[in-house]
Order: sequence, then C-alpha cells, then structure tokens
Amino acid sequence: MAETYLGEGIGKLGFGVMRLPLRDGKFDIEAVSRLVDAFLARGFTYFDTAYAYEGSEESLREALVKRYPREAYQVATKLQVLGVPTKAEQQDRLNESLRRLGLDYVDFYLLHGLGGVTLEKADGFDSWSFMKQVKASGKAKHIGFSFHGTPEELKTILANHPEMEFVQLQLNYIDWENPKVRSREMYEIARKYNKPVTVMEPAKGGLLAEAQSDAAELLKAFDPGKSVASWAFRFVGGLEGLITVLSGMGTVEQVADNANTFTGFEPLSEHEHEVLSEAVDMINATPTIPCTSCRYCTPNCPKNIAIPGIINVYNSFLIHKARSSAGYAYTMMRDVSTDPAECIKCRICEQHCPQHLEICDILEKAVEEFDSVRNEYKGRES
Repeated sequence: MAETYLGEGIGKLGFGVMRLPLRDGKFDIEAVSRLVDAFLARGFTYFDTAYAYEGSEESLREALVKRYPREAYQVATKLQVLGVPTKAEQQDRLNESLRRLGLDYVDFYLLHGLGGVTLEKADGFDSWSFMKQVKASGKAKHIGFSFHGTPEELKTILANHPEMEFVQLQLNYIDWENPKVRSREMYEIARKYNKPVTVMEPAKGGLLAEAQSDAAELLKAFDPGKSVASWAFRFVGGLEGLITVLSGMGTVEQVADNANTFTGFEPLSEHEHEVLSEAVDMINATPTIPCTSCRYCTPNCPKNIAIPGIINVYNSFLIHKARSSAGYAYTMMRDVSTDPAECIKCRICEQHCPQHLEICDILEKAVEEFDSVRNEYKGRES
C-alpha cells in the first residue's frame, strides 16, 4: 500500500481569504459567495484565513460554512501570538476563531508569521505545547506555522519541534534568490526536514500578475495564450512536497484563470525557466518596492497611515512613469487617510514587515516624489 502524505487529495490551488471584494468598506458577502462557488465548482477545496484578517473568518462562515457540507472543503486559520496578551488567552483566540467560522474544528491550524520577536514570544508562551493540545483535543486535524524569519530560525524550529506537521512559506520566482527573503533556502530546509509546504504570496501580492510592464510583455510575447499570473503559479506549482498554493482572488475571472493553470497542471519547461529568468532580470532592474499589501504594518502604525496603499501607488509610478495619474491617486489616498508626511519614523511598522522593508524611508521618498508632481502641475495651471 502506497504511503500517503499530508495534502494528498487536496487541490493544489488554495484560496487565500485576506484580500476580498468590498462594499461600503466591508466584505461583500454576495461577491465572496460567488468566488467560493466558482472555486469549489472547479474542484478546489482549501481556504486559508487568520484571526488577524479582520472580517475574513466571518466572511467564510457566511459564504462557505453555512452554504456547503463540512466534507466539501478544508479550512486553515492562524493564531497571531504577537497579539495575544497572555499565555492563557491563546485558547480564547482559538475559541473565537472557531466561533467566527461557525466550525467545531479546523483542518489546519497555524502559528502566524513566526520569526524575530514573534518567534521569541511563541517560545516564551510555549505555544508549541498549546498547539499539540489543540490537535489532541480534535480542534485541529493538523498543526503547523507560517514563517517570515531567517533560514537559521526555520532550522531551529524544525529541529526542536518535529510535532509541527507543515510550514507555510513565501515562495515566488522574484524572491527565490532574493538575499533578504531567501525563499529557495527556506524551501530546501523544509524539504530537508520532510515537511510539506503551503505556498503563500506566489504572485507577490499581485505584483507578478501585473500585465503592464516590460517583464509582462516578454512573457505574453512568448506565450500569448497564457496569463502573466500563470507563470508565477506554474513556477511554484512545479515544486515537490506541496500541500497547496494560495492565491488571494478577488474576481470570478481570476478564479477561472488560476483554476485553468492548475487543472491538468504543467510545470515550466527548461526553456520557459530561461524566459522567466530574463523576466526576473527585467523586474530587478526596475527599482520597485517589494510590498505584498499584507497589512501587517498598519495595525501598529501610531499615525494610522495607509502604508500598503501609498507603496502601491508609488510602485505604479516607478513601473509605468505615469506621473499625473499616480500623483492624482496619491493625493486622493492622502485625503482619505493620514498624510504619510506625518510619519514620525518610530519604525514599529518595520518590525512587523515580512519583506523587511525600510518603510519609513520609503514613505519619505514617496512624499518627496509626489509633492514634486503636485507642484509641477500647480505650476502648469498657473
């Protein structure tokens, strides 16, 4: 009898429930339900959320749990240890996640975003014993962790805590050899310890699905029949030992495109890897900010600056050089949230950034750039 592995029978496209359609500032349950329906209809079943993703667990309850039998899907959620005041309250957070989801148990339960101060707190709370208790109680079928630390920290966790059954890693072709993120090293360590992997940020928060760039034009010219996003998913989908590859999908069209990629999946050929390597060189030659819009920075900002939104507008300017439209978008964003010029450089946001970005310095550059844009157009009007 062949040996089974964790993730066998689970479709290799997973639904990351963090960036969902909004209406009047809240998740649009009707729109989310359409996405869930389209996803399940294509034979995929894995949904990933977290206690820290405000409103997402409740959205899954309404769009998925109340509408489908329990055996039709798998749900993963996470405990953000950094936000838990005391060791005892870890259990309260689990109970609250289950209440929000409307479930008696989850299929996969993760410690959220380990690395640096988060890992120190998990060690201090002995969250590892708590996770074992969660599995023993039947509140989770499988336990693991998502990770944003260093390869050295990952080795330590896997060596000291073999009870962790899987690890969720940020893997994509632009971070594969990135000296700060070190995705390839992370993946190889997980495989060395025989841990299956759930992939997060395969398209780098949508940056690798962007269709209006020189790199995108190269990929589309090579194979006009495939979307730019499909290259990112085929890169990670060809790796061994995967449970699933998460994608934050906001439209039925995105669900269909990703489902097409993973239905009758074909890994990248040697020639396609060469083309993708050329695209990586193009992307790296453009000085964009590798923000994934995960929003881990924003709850900790004392000035409540919309950091990912500002960086997204700045990246659009860097890629497309559309000064007028980017300047207008920046002005609109500044008007509806705190002006980024009010950043006090406390750098608390940087401690929570999975990409290890120097956020305060980036905001300062964005302010300088777009202030010059506004002044330029004011001068033209006068």
